[in-house]
Amino acid sequence: MAETFSSGESQHWPIYGTNTTERNSPYASLLRFLQSPSPTTSSSHLFGFLALFISGGLLTFLLGVSLTATAIGFIAFLPLIIISGPIWLPVFVLVGGCLTVAGFLVGAVALASWTYRYYRGMHPAGSDQMDYARGRIYDTASHVKDYAREYGGYFHGRAKDAAPGA
Repeated sequence: MAETFSSGESQHWPIYGTNTTERNSPYASLLRFLQSPSPTTSSSHLFGFLALFISGGLLTFLLGVSLTATAIGFIAFLPLIIISGPIWLPVFVLVGGCLTVAGFLVGAVALASWTYRYYRGMHPAGSDQMDYARGRIYDTASHVKDYAREYGGYFHGRAKDAAPGA
């Protein structure tokens, strides 16, 4: 089947079936793109597709192998896990508790060290952000205080007007 363009050139499209929906399928479009002799299609595009298909296939194969090995290992060691379960539960709780306490201690020591260096003027990491935040809080508090001094009497007087008997 040939298609003629306004420039007079004709393009031959491969016919994969008799109806037009098959000709416009994604697979047919990909094959047309690969077979077209346009300057955008080069050997690097073909090499890219080849690398994509090979790496995708390898990764899919490795995923299947790892899932199969995991399932077989779980089935093989399940009786041992069930028999030794009463031993593992306290071990996991004890180890998890010790690691949690150790993590909190490391965090507390790091916080104390940072605070000491900050107040001694050694400028630890993040001290500039702390100074900026402190300045913003101070400025906001002073603005609120000024606003309350300026407009506080107005609201106080309005509250008396709303409840004349109070």
